[in-house]
Amino acid sequence: MTETNLVIRNADVVVSNKRIASINGLVPSSATRIDGANQWLIPGLIDMHVHTNADINLRGNKPTAGPTIKFNMQDVMTTHIANGVTTIFELTGRVQHFAQRNAIVRGDIIGPRMAIARLLDGGDVGDPHSINSASDARQAVRSAKAEGYNFIKLYSRLSKDAFFAALDEANSHGMKVVGHIPDAFKGQTEEAFVPHFDLVAHAEEYSKQIRELPKTEEEADTFAKISKANNTWVIPNLIAITTIRDQVASIDAIRIMDRLKYVHPLIRDKWLNANNYQANASPEFLAYLNELVEFHKKLVVALHKAEVPMVVGTDAGVSGVMTGFAMHDELALLVEAGLSAEEVLIAATRKGAEWLSIDELVGTVEEGKYADLLLLDANPLDDISNTRRINGVFVDGRWLDKSKLSGMLTELAEWNQRTRDRYQWRNRREY
Repeated sequence: MTETNLVIRNADVVVSNKRIASINGLVPSSATRIDGANQWLIPGLIDMHVHTNADINLRGNKPTAGPTIKFNMQDVMTTHIANGVTTIFELTGRVQHFAQRNAIVRGDIIGPRMAIARLLDGGDVGDPHSINSASDARQAVRSAKAEGYNFIKLYSRLSKDAFFAALDEANSHGMKVVGHIPDAFKGQTEEAFVPHFDLVAHAEEYSKQIRELPKTEEEADTFAKISKANNTWVIPNLIAITTIRDQVASIDAIRIMDRLKYVHPLIRDKWLNANNYQANASPEFLAYLNELVEFHKKLVVALHKAEVPMVVGTDAGVSGVMTGFAMHDELALLVEAGLSAEEVLIAATRKGAEWLSIDELVGTVEEGKYADLLLLDANPLDDISNTRRINGVFVDGRWLDKSKLSGMLTELAEWNQRTRDRYQWRNRREY
């Protein structure tokens, strides 16, 4: 996909020094050749909503204590790369995520580009991590900027004053804001849509504003108009609530997933044996989730009709939402909701790069941009599921063919299998 959505057929693409050097230009005689006959080259996918496993202390003691659980950095990134996700937006940023990003940049591990947001939320008075006033919010944003964050994520328990102050302070530091619509705005949703509230993290931020069931197309249209008027972009994030619905119906929805073998044993055990969604399962909760799933499809249609820009995110890391794999699930759900395959691919590539302000670097197949690319065995414009038919991936100019990607996944699955008995979520504070 080029900047103008042009499909170029029978093209020779030259990659040199990590970038796309030419399209249908001269091919150096010394070049390593990859036969892409009858295949399709698209930009690398951008997941705009992830929660990445990173080293953490689960004993709940001093925040300066070292991690008690360590995650192999390559293992964490493998499922992204194997699924053609070459950029991710981490929405619960910690210092450990910067360590991951640095390792990727150095070339120590193979992974996607990482944008990282600092999470701000309200909470109990006296909790040093809670943002409970406008001054708290401003100081937290200033601290985040000093620590190296370029983005702020606002969460559900913020007061109105803290929310507005964080938006204003972030703007003064050139930081974009993504987030939830805080609970303080229930019944007054429009008040939250002020300048510099740049991106809504998922569709349920709208649906939770409505107390009554069923939720209607008219309400979806209202939310879309509010978003459009404020130039607020949206991550529909359909796969997260769909996956939550499925595991509330039955934990077997997770247990039978073939991709579960790629999940770290500690996280796997949490998903299966300490699953809060399943613990709270009831016919009423399941009916509510079914209603949300259907309303979010209506919302996607309304957003599209109102020309609200949408990007693609998965909430990967939420129970049952598997990094990398979930991206293709989300693409399929967006098409099912009513978008065309082309519109979905644009949202998953070019639009994500645009929102992150890296569209001069990635997001389209153009000369001069970094070679973050997928080579597919079939045309995704004909069938969006063809994004799963990956022949190989270029990540930062490095070519990984199907055999290499398969080997990385196999190695990950084998390690998880060998160490499964070592990790139980109920014992997490003992490690």
